[in-house]
Amino acid sequence: MDTEVIKAAKRETTGTKSARRLRKQDQMPAIIYARQGDPQPIALPAHDVEVAIGHGNHVLKIELDGESLQYLIRDVQYDYLGTTPVHLDLAQVDVDEVVEVNVPLELRGTPAGIHEGGVLDQVMNDIMIRCKVTDIPELIRPSVTKLKVGDSLHVSDLELPPGSEAVCDGTETVAVVRVMAAVEEPEEEAEEAEGAAEPEVIGQKKRDDESEEDEG
Repeated sequence: MDTEVIKAAKRETTGTKSARRLRKQDQMPAIIYARQGDPQPIALPAHDVEVAIGHGNHVLKIELDGESLQYLIRDVQYDYLGTTPVHLDLAQVDVDEVVEVNVPLELRGTPAGIHEGGVLDQVMNDIMIRCKVTDIPELIRPSVTKLKVGDSLHVSDLELPPGSEAVCDGTETVAVVRVMAAVEEPEEEAEEAEGAAEPEVIGQKKRDDESEEDEG
């Protein structure tokens, strides 16, 4: 897997104020976890990181103090809109190292069950797989065109890249074509359905009682 080198700089200060200053300078705060030594706070060019993440990269090649090493993206923090990355946690990895990573699932095609009145429900949006760090796919795109109403796509049905395996159970459901729920008509008011009692006229009972007394 070819990745462009992103040049990093060590951060001497940390904290919210320091992070804000970096972002104003189009830099992104990050922490790298090397195999030995303490975690190292660094600053990365925000644009380069956003492009790499946008291309589905799970591994970044970071140059720090003249040395280039590969780091797996362990965690990404986003802004309050959930669209722009604002902080990274990176773990050093070797070229041949086997890692576990979440990969997005993108369903392809229109299920046959849609023409039968069904609706496609994607249950799983991403899947954790185990593979070499150099073989991490950008995404996995299973076809759902053969699914009829009541059919399901399971983890065991996925065609994973060679050398990869799913971490979760193969029986877990990725997507299912369900019967579209019928739209129920609004229920009528109970008194309308059963027939509302005639309203009592104020004073009617009193006049009736007086009539009975007069007759008596």
